[in-house]
Amino acid sequence: MTILVTGGCGYIGSHTIVDLLTNGYDVICVDNNSRSSMRLLEGAQKITGRDIKHYTTDLCDMEAARKIFSSHTIDGIIHFAAFKAVDESVKEPLAYFQNNLVSQINIMRCTEEFKVPYFVFSSSCSVYGNADVIPVTEETPLKKAESPYARTKQIGEDMIMDVAKVSDSKFVLLRYFNPVGAHPSSMIGEIPFGRPSNLVPAITQFAAGKLPALKVYGTDYDTRDGSCIRDFIHVSDIAHAHTLAMDYLSKDKTGSKSEIFNLGTGNGVTVLEAIRAFEKISGMKLNYSLAERREGDVIAVYANNDKAKNLLKWQPAYSLEDMMKTAWQWEKVLTDNK
Repeated sequence: MTILVTGGCGYIGSHTIVDLLTNGYDVICVDNNSRSSMRLLEGAQKITGRDIKHYTTDLCDMEAARKIFSSHTIDGIIHFAAFKAVDESVKEPLAYFQNNLVSQINIMRCTEEFKVPYFVFSSSCSVYGNADVIPVTEETPLKKAESPYARTKQIGEDMIMDVAKVSDSKFVLLRYFNPVGAHPSSMIGEIPFGRPSNLVPAITQFAAGKLPALKVYGTDYDTRDGSCIRDFIHVSDIAHAHTLAMDYLSKDKTGSKSEIFNLGTGNGVTVLEAIRAFEKISGMKLNYSLAERREGDVIAVYANNDKAKNLLKWQPAYSLEDMMKTAWQWEKVLTDNK
């Protein structure tokens, strides 16, 4: 099977390409490279020893998207391509609605026109908002989106559910929690564009001397130490779930047109606990500072992942210390090669 990976030069996209190729799939990559790096695609090629067909295409351009589908027989799509910084989305909501929603509409139009049977959507735990009960299951009612980014994911999910009712294609929606870490080879990992908005790259960049300060946003939340709670999950575990989702779609005989899966470890970790985990594996003491709450942040969220374990046969393999260790190794590679 040939899988089109949109946003394949990005953090999760590049790791998923590695996992797909390792498990017998062929891959075509498309990415406009506005928020990604060809370095990650090149790293994926080194890890797998495979040449990967790549299109530098903006999927907001419908005709450019159609040309890709006209040139290949595509059996499945994994759609990552989206802007993803929560704080930036609060400042630039129209940019997020334009990029994330128009690109998804176009890729789904191509799915219908070219009769692509399988579609996996990159969603997010941000769709839950400030849930009343945690851990959240796939049936947990979605609350108000806390950021325009989260709203684009809620709308994206609704779009798929509506299309699935009238489509011949089958869909899986994967709600990621907080992907962190890097490939154990240290050939690919997260490359933040501008100042990192996610915790772990902020930690590693601060430890490497690239950031002048590390701030913990909010210490008065109703949590065990006052900081936000997140479910950190290794990016390679996230990547493998996409391969399993494609396997599931191609083999599922239930007739279900769409399924949602949580991808998290099921363990809630506070921001301060994550910092301490990094200090343990690195042997460094981080002189972080405390700051006011940041607009758009959810107080606490972590996953019930039973459905993914039972139906996808997915099992997270990396511990929190593994996540921090691989992230730190990758940061040192980036620093050495700068």
